[in-house]
Amino acid sequence: MTIASPRLVQTLRTGLFGTRANTLITVATLLLLSQILPPLFRWAVLDATFVGDATACTREGACWAFVTAKLRFILFAFYPTELIWRPALVILLLAAILTASALPRFWGRPLLVAWPITILACWLLMQGTFTSTPIASNQWGGLPMTLFVWAVCFAAATPIAMLLALARRSTLGGIRTFSVLYIELMRGTPMVGILYVAMLILPMALPDALSLDKMLRAIVMITLFWAAYIAEVIRAGLQAIPTGQREAATALGLGYWRTQRLVILPQAFRIVIPGMVNLAIGFLLATSLLAVIGIFDLLNAARASAADPQWLGFYNEAYLVVAILYFVICFGASRYSRWLEKRLASGGKHS
Repeated sequence: MTIASPRLVQTLRTGLFGTRANTLITVATLLLLSQILPPLFRWAVLDATFVGDATACTREGACWAFVTAKLRFILFAFYPTELIWRPALVILLLAAILTASALPRFWGRPLLVAWPITILACWLLMQGTFTSTPIASNQWGGLPMTLFVWAVCFAAATPIAMLLALARRSTLGGIRTFSVLYIELMRGTPMVGILYVAMLILPMALPDALSLDKMLRAIVMITLFWAAYIAEVIRAGLQAIPTGQREAATALGLGYWRTQRLVILPQAFRIVIPGMVNLAIGFLLATSLLAVIGIFDLLNAARASAADPQWLGFYNEAYLVVAILYFVICFGASRYSRWLEKRLASGGKHS
């Protein structure tokens, strides 16, 4: 600690006051925080109400009693209370598969097999399979819904995006043109429009004998939508690979697909890790748009909790809880991105 402290002090001094511009920014930031933090502390702590009902809360301070009373609804929406262990288990399963996917030691075929099994298990759990009363998707919501849609759509969109990126760089004109048109069409369409297509147009395009659940339709269209964005990030990584890599693989007798799988794509994905994580964070936040088609994601459940007549109007507390959850997930993903980028760059074997 005695060795690290002077180095830390020097780093902070250089970063905060190393130049005139840094000094001005630091002073301005401190002045801004001095105006924001005291009133925020008074609202969140000194004048806050921690226990009681809505009548005990005042508008001068935060009503954390509301959070205590409505936390179950914010996290799980309308899911039956007696079966709340099912969406809670879904959160644990998704956290486990995402953690395994984040660690290079688990990268391999077993992980590819584990993904569809986990997704199927989560779907069956949310449906209330093997219970006397199946749970309709209209009762799903909250944090499990947000994580489920995000994880499933991003995982399903990535292989589609990889094929689109390869097709856009293909020498076959028809395949390349199709890829360009698809990517530009999807990227030029707002996500809200895609969701309305899933709700209004897709059912009319399907045969009468084939009826997909609203949730499935949304997942399919979101997957196809996100694939276009991921494809452009992967294509950037493919373009960064020197042509000599492909030529060397060809000289060794490797075919096109083996060259892509063993030589090109691993290097491309290593390059685009920051871009992929940035997209994943943006996609997580974009799941709040599910509210426009009546799906109670985490943000929509928080808004609905503050519309309860018994706890009417405590939107600040509800949104603050959601903001903290989003921040924890997104900040963790950002730190993971930096860790993985450094690990792969150093070629370390530990995880």
